[in-house]
Amino acid sequence: MLDGVLVLDMSRVLAGPFATMILSDLGATVIKVENPEGGDETRGWGPPWYHGESAYYLCANRNKKSIAVDLSNDEGRKIVVELAKRADVLVENFKVGGLKKFGLDYDSVKRVNPSIIYCSITGYGQTGPYRERPGYDFIIQGMSGLMSITGEPGGMPMKVGVAITDVIAGLYSAIAILAALYRRKLTGKGEYIDISLLDTSISALVNVASNYLVSGKTPKRYGNAHPNIVPYETFKAKDGYFNLGVGNDSQFKRLCEILGRPDIAEDEKFKTNARRVENRDELVPLLNRLFSERPVSYWLKVLAEEKIPCGPIYTLPEVFSDDHVKSRGMVWEMEHLGDILKLVASPLKFADYKVKPKSPPPTLGQHTDEVLSEFLGLTSSEIAALKECGAVK
Repeated sequence: MLDGVLVLDMSRVLAGPFATMILSDLGATVIKVENPEGGDETRGWGPPWYHGESAYYLCANRNKKSIAVDLSNDEGRKIVVELAKRADVLVENFKVGGLKKFGLDYDSVKRVNPSIIYCSITGYGQTGPYRERPGYDFIIQGMSGLMSITGEPGGMPMKVGVAITDVIAGLYSAIAILAALYRRKLTGKGEYIDISLLDTSISALVNVASNYLVSGKTPKRYGNAHPNIVPYETFKAKDGYFNLGVGNDSQFKRLCEILGRPDIAEDEKFKTNARRVENRDELVPLLNRLFSERPVSYWLKVLAEEKIPCGPIYTLPEVFSDDHVKSRGMVWEMEHLGDILKLVASPLKFADYKVKPKSPPPTLGQHTDEVLSEFLGLTSSEIAALKECGAVK
């Protein structure tokens, strides 16, 4: 779908690489520019390792070409400038103004490539009093309010188990880049995109943020429960836990019939969702007592038969052995470094276009020669000279 789009990826770690991986999954050619001394920091973020590469690095860098270039070397800097001249998109996550000294900031690149779509990803954005601060997912989870609503009531604030603010920023970056590509097709104009982990994480608070803005009341932590829907949380059966989400009053009525207590649904305290939210402290313990009488497998079966939203709480081995997950093709396998590498597949599915892996995550500098010759037209002797002076590796 993005065949012919050239992306210059000057980002590291997760948000930027995740965004450019989405573009590469959709057919864009992505050239990953890395420091010859170690490359992307996540290459060293292990264990676990896959033939010397960290699993962390592997998760966000498939389908890319790696070129190892020393930006502090004048010849190395010129190489990246030449690539920027030819690129449709440039993605970077240097600190604010960090690429200006290399002549690779937006204003400099725009002068040589007016139609460039340039996406900067930082912790706090290009403006505002915090713009100079380094941005890390954990810190942003706290500042965005996400941690204040995550965790058990009365417990300590808790972060989400993955670097979710990086993922959210990566998704918003990909969306913005696609929108800018579409507008450029119509107008010929390039664009500068300023993506902030803090901005995008606040946006992702959705209904919780809206609840506060409408009511003025500070949201509290509900653990696995929901502030606006009851029952919508984790319940303990006889042999373990499962999740239940009752989204409307008719579902609640069917639930009570399954439990053998249709009278609960007729009780004025529980008849509507609004009343159930008001009286959750009475209703939830009652439901827990009833659920504790039978095993998880029983409840999941009978609830699913009545179309009441419910589900198991899987470990990762259970996720990837689930027949439905298998049927959806959510693991890709490819040959890499003499072995079979497994990666989480793209979730994007189209009727007339198959998203599939083209190549495994590159080793550091794997495509340096290829990029220099195919994209910049350099000869083997010219490439050898660049290696000799330390510009590339």
